[in-house]
Amino acid sequence: RQVQRLTVCLISAAFFGSVGSSFLYGYNLSVVNAPASYIKTFYNKTWIDRYNEPIGDGTVTLLWSVTVSIFAIGGLVGALTVSFLIKVLGRKGTLLANNGLALIAALLLALGETAGSFEMLIIGRFIIGMDSGVSLSVLPMYLGEISPRQVRGSIGQFHSIFICLGVFIGQVLGLPEILGQESRWNFLFGFLALPALLQLCVLPFLPESPRFLLMERRDEAGAEKAFQAFLGRSDVSRELEEVHAESRAQNTQRTASVLELFRKRSLRWQLITVIVVMSCYQLCGLNAIWYYTNGILQNAGFQPAVIPYITLSTGGIETLAAVISGLVIEKVGRRPLLIFGFSAMAVFFSLLTVFLHYQDRFSWMPYLSFTSILLLIASFCSGPGGVPFVLTGELFEQSYRPAAFMIAGTVNWLSNFAVGLLFPFIQEALQTFAFLLFVVVCVAGAVYLLLVLPETKNKTFMEISQSFSKINGIPDQTQEREMKDALDTAATNGLQCAEVEMESSF
Repeated sequence: RQVQRLTVCLISAAFFGSVGSSFLYGYNLSVVNAPASYIKTFYNKTWIDRYNEPIGDGTVTLLWSVTVSIFAIGGLVGALTVSFLIKVLGRKGTLLANNGLALIAALLLALGETAGSFEMLIIGRFIIGMDSGVSLSVLPMYLGEISPRQVRGSIGQFHSIFICLGVFIGQVLGLPEILGQESRWNFLFGFLALPALLQLCVLPFLPESPRFLLMERRDEAGAEKAFQAFLGRSDVSRELEEVHAESRAQNTQRTASVLELFRKRSLRWQLITVIVVMSCYQLCGLNAIWYYTNGILQNAGFQPAVIPYITLSTGGIETLAAVISGLVIEKVGRRPLLIFGFSAMAVFFSLLTVFLHYQDRFSWMPYLSFTSILLLIASFCSGPGGVPFVLTGELFEQSYRPAAFMIAGTVNWLSNFAVGLLFPFIQEALQTFAFLLFVVVCVAGAVYLLLVLPETKNKTFMEISQSFSKINGIPDQTQEREMKDALDTAATNGLQCAEVEMESSF
């Protein structure tokens, strides 16, 4: 059996694809924290210049919440356009066009202060949200389609690693010595243009998704070239034949709509699984942790000036856990990583609740709280932080994949917005017991996955479909037969290499 080696082309596509997409999303999650007070001062100054009176406390809080939360609304709008964009521009073309949004946003955010316009900042945050909404759906789809199945999980984890790296770099650049100063905060936003330009320089020279070229564009020569580049070998007849077989088994060449996906009985549990996993991805409470970290450190007696440096450890732990997850995902599998991640999070949330409750009674308790936070972040990044995006690409065949990513993206951004909006109120009402809500979400997610999700590592898209047929109540094995017949035909036509028993990589 042939061992699949990683090619330079495949690694480059994963690296540069993620730099201009996932990295920007992560960076925008953390970059607004450091300059928050300077941006509020700028809002006040602009208000005085315009209306000759200082801004009210309520108004500045409202403007600031809008600046932060409009990112998620932009993300939702971006996610809703994905199905249309990839039909017109393809996977790679959409990623390239998306950089235009990042560059416009970088200009608006960096020049808002100079122009004396806080509206530019708010619009810029909305546009960079749209950019993230598109890339969070399109990049995992592209990576899933260009990767041989033996390394599909590891390549898919590039997405998660670069989100974590983006969060970390956002924290580093926001330090007072670097760009976290009143005179320099607009450069924090100007930096957005750099990863987008880097992707624009490299991605045009890398191939489009071969599955997209063959099944949707009918470009056999282009698909063959793309397969050859990504697999690093000239004989790719087996892969081409497998995609043809999948195409015949689907009986449909056009991309299915969201409504068709909801109606399709043979995909019912795949869809429910993606909705559950994506909801848990946002509702498991990791976003809420960031709100708490600084407060816990202050209670531990750390000086406010030291806190940004200690917070860096959270970004570092996140990146490290994501890298380790990427290295083990093909050995351990998707299912154990997700179940372990959610279960561990439930345990550490429970511990954190206890530690926070007794925080004032013992001087050493805040250190335990902070340790729980680091372990929580590591648990999240070990599985729940990246695997949901890999799964969304794996659970659906070609014609239903765009609709699936659109639904996953919508659920993701709506949940993100809901947490940002509701958590401050929940926290006010429940105090430290607010985290028990997240324990419930994590346990529910782990139990659901334990009962429903089959393992998908090293399986073709057709085999994954088959493993759901029982729970969907579809006993019919026609797809499997169709696939087998097609591959047998290919074999008898002499497409198999004589000296090496080759197996399809996709």
